[in-house]
Amino acid sequence: MENKMKVLVIDDEENFTEEMHEFLTKAGYESYTANTAAAGLTLLLDHEMDLLILDIRLPGSNGLEILKDVKAEYPKLEVIIVSGHGDMDSVIKAMRAGALDFLRKPFRQIDIQLAIERTHKFLVMNQKLKQLEEKNSLISKSLEEKIERHFIGESPGIQEVLDLAMTAANFPDTNILITGESGTGKEIIARIIHFSSERKDNPFCTVSCSAIAEPLLDSEFFGHIAGAFPGANTDKKGFFEFCENGTLFLDEISDMPFNLQSKILRAIEEKKITRVGDTEQINVNFRIIASTNTNIDQLVKDNKIRLDLIHRINTLRIHIPPLRERPTDIEPLVNYFAEAFTIKLNRPTPKISKRILDLLKDYDFPGNVRELKNIVERAIILSKDDILDEHDFRLQPRVVPPVARNGEQIYLQEGEIRLVRLALKNNQYNQKRAAESLGITRDSLIRRMKKYNIKIRKEE
Repeated sequence: MENKMKVLVIDDEENFTEEMHEFLTKAGYESYTANTAAAGLTLLLDHEMDLLILDIRLPGSNGLEILKDVKAEYPKLEVIIVSGHGDMDSVIKAMRAGALDFLRKPFRQIDIQLAIERTHKFLVMNQKLKQLEEKNSLISKSLEEKIERHFIGESPGIQEVLDLAMTAANFPDTNILITGESGTGKEIIARIIHFSSERKDNPFCTVSCSAIAEPLLDSEFFGHIAGAFPGANTDKKGFFEFCENGTLFLDEISDMPFNLQSKILRAIEEKKITRVGDTEQINVNFRIIASTNTNIDQLVKDNKIRLDLIHRINTLRIHIPPLRERPTDIEPLVNYFAEAFTIKLNRPTPKISKRILDLLKDYDFPGNVRELKNIVERAIILSKDDILDEHDFRLQPRVVPPVARNGEQIYLQEGEIRLVRLALKNNQYNQKRAAESLGITRDSLIRRMKKYNIKIRKEE
């Protein structure tokens, strides 16, 4: 990619393309414009473009179809969609088809400038990543995040989740609670909300509420000053300051110690914090998105989480249904992961047999989408031919927990206890392998074992 970005604008409004050409030229970009889809596609044939700014509605042409054709023919070309209509359904479809950004007309010059700068940074990052891959054939974390750029799903439940996520993105100060089992993609939805909102140019900070040692909790969230405690040699910002004007994602908030919850609540309400060892208050601006895989109402009843904290973070709740309740999402997810991992592993893209798709649709997926991703990667690694079939997948026997006992619904925690015990047994009580089969971390498994008093006897 040359230092001077080549930008093509396709829009039927001549005034708009003229203004964009003048703006882009003054900003130091190499600008091309077209007022019809045909003229724009001709320019693409003659010039290697870095960025396409495309109106989603063109006379006699479907902007979404043009987008799909362009991404298929020029996969490295990034696209910013512009529209004077702001149809949310079209926006979602455009982002799924590969658009990098969306702007609603009329927009300010600073808006398009920031969008182009983000695209330029993305292109530079990809170029550096490609050079790194050619040098040592490694897949970096950046590319791994690129693989999970979209939330895949066609079921009504997932469409509702995506609609709610886009609604939440339009209200950047509203706190969100995302619920769902482990592995359903709660953090991905949180990222979609953040990067689709006005806060997208500011930090997205993920905090695992169960992974921080309790003595360090105050310091990690609120920061500290030098000398606040032994080992505090310098001032340190906490999570609230770090994600200034951005989003603080509290992963598994149900695991947050009860004595910290009141302090978190006060910070959320007042938007002020005090570093450990200091007396001066600091103003902070952030949005909270929290997640949990546990029944919140039951936790409140058990006095394990504060009701007032739930009220504060639960302005909008988004529930992601488990994968077993939406089998129509299995096939697109398998195809998506298979394509992604064949690129990552430098393997030919395999065909997926109908037999294995049927088996997968009948599988419980206790680890949900995360588990499906892992078994697809393993299947591609183990595959000996160009068809993924039953022998490439090592599925655990179907687990069907009973739904009723003595006429009463079994509580969620009883099913969780049963799954933990079964995972331990199936993996010869190896905690790491048991955690992987459940799609959770070993620390999360140990917490659940302590929570439910599940012990491994020596004779086991």
